[in-house]
Amino acid sequence: MSTQEVSGFYGHDHDELDSFLSQFQKLKRQDFAQAKPFFRKFKFGLQRHILWEEEILFPVFESKTGMSDAGPTAVMRQEHVLIKEALEELHLKVRQNDADSEKEEKVLIDLLESHNLKEENILYPAIDQLTTAEEKKVMFQEMEKVPLERYASCGCHHS
Repeated sequence: MSTQEVSGFYGHDHDELDSFLSQFQKLKRQDFAQAKPFFRKFKFGLQRHILWEEEILFPVFESKTGMSDAGPTAVMRQEHVLIKEALEELHLKVRQNDADSEKEEKVLIDLLESHNLKEENILYPAIDQLTTAEEKKVMFQEMEKVPLERYASCGCHHS
């Protein structure tokens, strides 16, 4: 990852995650086995995204602003809890090979849409303004160092 703006990188990551979920939704009724890898990419990618934010971005924002127990990152951490719960509800359907997951998808998508707007319009631009190019470079290096096993698991054993 080269030195770049947080807004652009994370916005692109949001778009890529949306694409994985959309592919899953499109394929699940035609060929569930073909749809599952897209769900896995979405799940692992979302877990990685949340981990990056909570362990790398949020602490930088909080140290620069002094806002940790209140403010945008406190709200976003609470929303991450809800997002993870909704993701697990959808994951349960996928594990059961149940294509009737529209309700679970809607809950998750509604949470993500609202959450992503706040991040893209408030948090990411603020971090871009508050940090130097060198600080951004360090954040992206820290993101690269996060081992796959920290986010690319689902806690169960299935293919």
